Amino acid sequence: MKSWVFIGLLISILCSGAYYYYTTTQDTIRSYIEENSSLKYNNDTLVDVNEKNIQTITDLEQQQQRIREDYQILQREFSEIRSNNNLLREKLSEHELDYLAYSKPDLIESIINNGSKNASRCFEILTGSPLTEKELNAKTEKQFNSECPWLWPGNDSP
Repeated sequence: MKSWVFIGLLISILCSGAYYYYTTTQDTIRSYIEENSSLKYNNDTLVDVNEKNIQTITDLEQQQQRIREDYQILQREFSEIRSNNNLLREKLSEHELDYLAYSKPDLIESIINNGSKNASRCFEILTGSPLTEKELNAKTEKQFNSECPWLWPGNDSP
């Protein structure tokens, strides 16, 4: 009879152990399911954020390319302005204006007045004023305007 009690006790211990194992395993499975559902939410969120980041990077790269193109255009325009300044400097250095102003003030006054008039017309053209008939019929840059020949419509430069 002792052996039957021992076997019964052993079976009840094994059943208790199996029950304990089953309940803890079920709890573990539930916790994994909960973690995976939050991980899936986090994963979806991370995928959305990653797509936004990729789009932002693409936009920034496009903006950077536009900035480079604008910079190159500005560099060309500054180069053109520098060459025009050098042309003006050469033009002015060909004459001894102080000596001429002292010896022939009327001539210098006329030259300066005409140059100022032409320079003012350059500003008018640059700000969108329509060309006059004389400017439209000009055959050369100098006939167009001696102060800003680069604005001549027949000129190939941009």
